[in-house]
Parts: sequence; structure tokens; C-alpha cells
Amino acid sequence: TPPAAPPPPEERRIEATMTVSASEALRKMDFEAMSAAELANARAEIRRLSLPLDHRPTRRFRPHPSGARADLRATLRASLRQGGEITTLRRSQRVVRPPPLVVLCDISGSMGRYAQILLHFIHAVTNDRDRVAAFLFGTRLTNITRQLRHRDAEVAFELVGHAVQDWSGGTRIGAALELFNRQWSRRVLGQGAVVLLITDGLERGDAADLARLAAATERLRNSCRRLIWLNPLLRYAGFQPRPQGVRTMLPLVHEHRPVHNIDSLRALVASLSAPAPRGVAGGMA
Repeated sequence: TPPAAPPPPEERRIEATMTVSASEALRKMDFEAMSAAELANARAEIRRLSLPLDHRPTRRFRPHPSGARADLRATLRASLRQGGEITTLRRSQRVVRPPPLVVLCDISGSMGRYAQILLHFIHAVTNDRDRVAAFLFGTRLTNITRQLRHRDAEVAFELVGHAVQDWSGGTRIGAALELFNRQWSRRVLGQGAVVLLITDGLERGDAADLARLAAATERLRNSCRRLIWLNPLLRYAGFQPRPQGVRTMLPLVHEHRPVHNIDSLRALVASLSAPAPRGVAGGMA
């Protein structure tokens, strides 16, 4: 059977327009409202997102023939190898590298669909760059960095499923952040770190729990260069920070951004690719 003839130019233009229109509609659609087919398309688009965080200077130097810094130690070592004669002034330059990125994602029942699809974003980021650490939390905190390093997403998510015991249950945001600060902060943050905190902020508990949440959030903010709260509740145009957990956390983060569709993730990528906003501290990585 001969191959079908290509459609005429006008039909191809209409088809292309419809494809672009469908893609734009998908990017604006709430993850929670997507069908199974739409979610599959959304996951594919999310995996194509790259996160080029700005490279920052570190405290380390490395040899470089045209470096801005004279390296006297290297010069003296070279001269000793040549009988004490200094023939060339050795130079070095500062090492630059992307800052550490830490992702803390809420997997409690209220986060549901968002946590599932955002895991694809976290997996892509973890495999796209070094110095990434990923954690999930509901009623406990689980480090899933090693599991997500597997490049095959299906295998990675199966490994995560075996490691995490508190999917779609309750949430203890304050306790999870407190545990992260105590056990992991010094290991994974480093200077210049960016932290993505993905949660709706619906903390349950009494005044003591809210005080714990405030203290843990403030300590986390003070330990990183940029604490960005990604909140799917911001999908509502008239969102008001009425829940107590939201009111507690809101003054303590550097940024509060939506994370309910592809467009919100694209905006996050653009923001992270740009210099930090005014009021956000810098520092050596």
C-alpha cells in the first residue's frame, strides 16, 4: 500500500495551530484536573525542563595560566624543582560551580496528585546536575536522593516507593523540617544553597506545633541563600493565607510561588536561572 499523501498546506497549518493550542492549554491546566493521557504528556514535558542555576564562586582555587590570582606557593614549589630559580609566576582562579539544591516535598494526603507529578520534576533535576539532595515528608522525613539517581524514572520511583512509608497520610511539617535541620542541614546545604520547599502548609497541631514549625522554618531560611516555598494552593486566584500553618510559614520564606501546572514550573525554572532577587542573601558556595 502506498503511503498516504501528506495533507495540503492549509490543513497542515490548522493541525499545527491546534497542536500548539493544545500544548498551551496543557501547560495552563491544573495537575489535579488532568486525565491520565494529559498527565502522561505533562510528565514528558516536565522531564524536558532544565534547571540552570547560576554558577557561584567557591572558596577553592585551581591552577590556571591566566588566572587573576598569583599563586605564590605553587610558584615556590616549581622554583624548588628548578634549583631555586623562579622562571614563571604561577597563577590560579576561583572555582565556580552551581550552588547546592535541596528539595523537600510534602507527600501527605492533601498534596496527592501534586506530589506524584512533581516527583518527575525532582527526578529530572536530580539527574540533570550534581549537588542535589531530595527528601519526602509526611509524618516522617525520608532522603530519596540515592533512589532518584537512577536514570530510569520507572526504576527510580519503584525504589522510592520501597523507601517511603508515609505516602498520602498525615503531615507534620514542623517535625520534618526540625529533623532535616538537625540531621541533614550541615551535610547538604553548604553556603549558597537553594531550597525548594513543596507543601500546601496545612500543618495540623496546637500552638506548640505551630511554634515548632516557625522555629524550624526560620532556621532553614537562615541556613540557605534562598528558601522558595512552592504551594499548589496558590492556584486559587483569590487565595488568602487563612490556614494557621500557612500564616506561620509565610513571613519566614524568601519567596512563595505556585506549583500547580507546567507554566508554574517553567516560571520557577526562569526564576532560578536569573540572579537572586533583592533582599535574598548571597554568599560563597
